[in-house]
Amino acid sequence: MGKQARARVLPDTHAKAIGTMIRTSPRKLNLVAQSIRGKKAGAALNELTFSPKRVAKVVKKVLQSAIANAENNHDLDVDDLVVSEASVGKNLVMKRFHARARGRGAAIEKPFAQITIVVQEKREEAEDKKTKGKKGGAKKKAAPAKKAAAEPAQETA
Repeated sequence: MGKQARARVLPDTHAKAIGTMIRTSPRKLNLVAQSIRGKKAGAALNELTFSPKRVAKVVKKVLQSAIANAENNHDLDVDDLVVSEASVGKNLVMKRFHARARGRGAAIEKPFAQITIVVQEKREEAEDKKTKGKKGGAKKKAAPAKKAAAEPAQETA
């Protein structure tokens, strides 16, 4: 008898992972998240592996979790995954104090952040056909235009 399962919010081609309580500021975490948005999952993992930022290791774990969720829970193809969303938010802030002169104190805030990574399955075959058609057509149209422009110049000279 338990509770009914909640309806799935994301479409069937998406999978999500959330990393909470990451001990860095959201602003610093967003720099790393920006570097992987819109990239293929494999390329994003490589980017995070060789990133000099400390928080990149944590983001890599969350991305690996999102990829594992896509593969195991939603039966998506790992090779076709793209990072469709990487959103960063605030979490709690630890407050400490630093003793200062004359018995005073200065506040120190130690922020935490969280990241949500959504991966989406995108088929390459359909995209490749679209881009090949566009590139091929553009090359054919551009070549005669150059010849046509060159021929009148020769006639007038």
